[in-house]
Amino acid sequence: MRMVLRVSFGTMAAVAAWLGPQPALAQDPALLDRGRYLVEVTGACGNCHTPMGPQGPVPGRALAGGMVFDEPPFRAVASNITPDPETGIGRWTDAQLARAIREGIRPDGSLIGPPMPMTLYRGLSDRDVAAMVAYLRTVPPVANAVERSVYRMPLPPSYGPPVTSVAPPADHPVARGEYLVNAVAHCMECHTPMLPNGQNDRSRLGAGGVEFRGPWGVSVARNLTPHESGLGSWTDAQIIRAVTEGLSANGRPLAPPMAFAAYRNMTQQELGDLIAYLRSLAPQP
Repeated sequence: MRMVLRVSFGTMAAVAAWLGPQPALAQDPALLDRGRYLVEVTGACGNCHTPMGPQGPVPGRALAGGMVFDEPPFRAVASNITPDPETGIGRWTDAQLARAIREGIRPDGSLIGPPMPMTLYRGLSDRDVAAMVAYLRTVPPVANAVERSVYRMPLPPSYGPPVTSVAPPADHPVARGEYLVNAVAHCMECHTPMLPNGQNDRSRLGAGGVEFRGPWGVSVARNLTPHESGLGSWTDAQIIRAVTEGLSANGRPLAPPMAFAAYRNMTQQELGDLIAYLRSLAPQP
């Protein structure tokens, strides 16, 4: 016997909050669109969470995890962040997923380690983290069990106190750019020198110098500050070309792991905000 249950929208919202993950059709279209932009473009989550083959991203495996980051302090394996219930985040509640993104804590209480930029993701606004969660519910689930990461360095007890509420940035180019570069695109995670404890040296914000090894060889994160050894002599157009096309000021191709394929879809306003913020940084040699 089939039962048809009719409930009000208010009741549906209450039940959805109690049950946790719900179908994307129940979500706000504007929120989903924002989440897609954050995950696929400025956040470039697939740059780490989508497995790569010789020809680029493996078809049909978007956000399914498995990328390995083998560095002296750790062998980190990107997790499956598709809604697969067995190997991904399908059984996680919205609150658990939001907590994992902003605080680096899984539902079982274990801590997510580097290279996830947890100290920066703590700055994601409430609406943006809700948008990311909503969008991740809509991506095709992929069954892909990945191995556990191994850390040869002590992880902190936490990345800070619980995140309660984060407001969006002030409506000003530099403030919006700071939010974009740090909390969303996490540029400073790669472009700021590291301390021995694995944390960024915030006193040298944007000074570059971090090395990345891969099939391309060794790439070194550029100095993003207005110093003469950084972007001091670059025009706005050259910076935009570097971010969206992967070409240096002199036309030389830039190496991975910069997510040029994602950043090329950034809006003109956000590219302008990014430049405004980078121009505001203290010059670092």
